[in-house]
Amino acid sequence: MRPIHPEPDQGALRIGAKLRATRLSQGMTIAQVSETTGLTKGFISRLERDETSPSVATLVMICQVLSLPIGSLFERPSGEVIRLADAPRINLGGTRAVELLVTPRDEERFQLLRSTLEPGANGGDDLYTINCDVEAVHVLRGGITLRFASRDVVLDIGDTLTIPGREPHTWVNHLDEESEVIWVIAPAAWSGSA
Repeated sequence: MRPIHPEPDQGALRIGAKLRATRLSQGMTIAQVSETTGLTKGFISRLERDETSPSVATLVMICQVLSLPIGSLFERPSGEVIRLADAPRINLGGTRAVELLVTPRDEERFQLLRSTLEPGANGGDDLYTINCDVEAVHVLRGGITLRFASRDVVLDIGDTLTIPGREPHTWVNHLDEESEVIWVIAPAAWSGSA
């Protein structure tokens, strides 16, 4: 089975606004948090503006002072938007393909991957499987051939193929032009529920 893990996010984790909102909702000043924690007012101010990153121990201490469960700082907002330009790359082992995860990293119910495939791009010579219940591929532009043990299925623009999870297959962009496809994997391959 092929693993599906995104590249790490290079952007800083933005927790400052949540810390500031929590402090203000409790009527605390930066000076009071500073005095209670022993941290400087400047550090707390920079932290609330996401201009610095605290150590884990410091973050735990601030959360204790604010009576804020530390896990709440990392909760995913509902309706999270993934901008295509910010989507993390996925390496499914294919060649000549740019594959992006366009659903939130921690979404367990399904994964949506968007692949841009150069002419001749392929998923490898060997058939592979993905740990999921169902997999679907939809062609946005160009075309793709799905190869199974006993047959090939050619998909053109607008076509969609749905297959049972764990069915051995591979793929190839059989055209002399770039193709673009969407893959849907349910549940997410790393959710542990497949």
